Amino acid sequence: MIACGVLTGATFGYWYYDKVANGLSTSDALGGAPAAPEGDQNILLMGLDSRKDLNGNPLPKSILEQLHAGASSNVGGYNANTLILLHTSSGGSRATGISIPRDNLVDVPGFGKQKIKEAYGLAKAREEERLVAQGVTDRAELEKSGREAGRRSEIETVRKFLNVPIHHFAEINLAGFYDLANALGGIEVCLKRATKDEYSGADFRAGRQVLNARQSLAFVRQRHQLANGDLDRTRRQQAFLLSAMRKLETSGTLDKIERGYTLLDAAKRDIVIDNRWNLMDFVDRMKGLAGGKMDFHTLKIKGYGTYRNQSVNIVDPDSIRREVQGILRPAPHPTSSMLHQPRSDGKSEGRKSLGGTGIPCVY
Repeated sequence: MIACGVLTGATFGYWYYDKVANGLSTSDALGGAPAAPEGDQNILLMGLDSRKDLNGNPLPKSILEQLHAGASSNVGGYNANTLILLHTSSGGSRATGISIPRDNLVDVPGFGKQKIKEAYGLAKAREEERLVAQGVTDRAELEKSGREAGRRSEIETVRKFLNVPIHHFAEINLAGFYDLANALGGIEVCLKRATKDEYSGADFRAGRQVLNARQSLAFVRQRHQLANGDLDRTRRQQAFLLSAMRKLETSGTLDKIERGYTLLDAAKRDIVIDNRWNLMDFVDRMKGLAGGKMDFHTLKIKGYGTYRNQSVNIVDPDSIRREVQGILRPAPHPTSSMLHQPRSDGKSEGRKSLGGTGIPCVY
């Protein structure tokens, strides 16, 4: 959710780069994927709905209470509840985020039709079962190998669904989001109406307001009491990321060494990136994007359905791929950039993409 903005803040300057490069967890889950080109690049941001740390250890009860995410670390599993394809142009002239609704029913390699968010957890569980059958008992080894299998599965599923290459990825979980939001300090958001939800802990008035870390997590997790459920939540995640990016640029955060160290510490604890990523190249691309050069789109769905007794989003893969190509390679003189988001009746409608220079107001 916020990995992109934090990496921008936590990796500025070569002095910081040395410290980040030596501390961030890395993964080789990209495997034989094509090397990142000098020009445009696609980065997959994965937000896990996991109540465990990077090593698979349960989060302390005190942290779970702050997260308002249930009393047990077993809740949530390893679903990739946030999936954003971030497309960056060479030189940082533009960045476009494409949010993939988590309940889209898609083909998951090796598992058939599944919700796209489940590709990670299904592959992780299968790999751990395979290793246990071979006699592996070390929990750390099982967790590491399982997560690598999960990352490979999620990346491959998204790649095939969108029919685009994935050059880099970043992964963050709930605790990581909380830590990073806390490191950034208050983030300003805007709501079109007041809302309250006991499941996420959301309790917000209408209008512009500054959220602390606990409120921020509730803001991006809420889906109950919202007309479009998960799809409204996706729009909130986009709005929060834009606001966080804007704060990094306008508040002088990147010039404050103490705040920089806080961001670094959070990134080292909670973020996993691919081992091919040249972060200085990423920083160069992302500089100044908060000044209106970044926008977001949410992929449209055909409607809602039921599959294996679960509620799912029905999608047309061919239509999705055309939509993605239209976003990434727009016509020379487009009339508008549209965000496709279903109305409360389940039918999709076009709206302007989320972006620009102000704080976007959302439901």
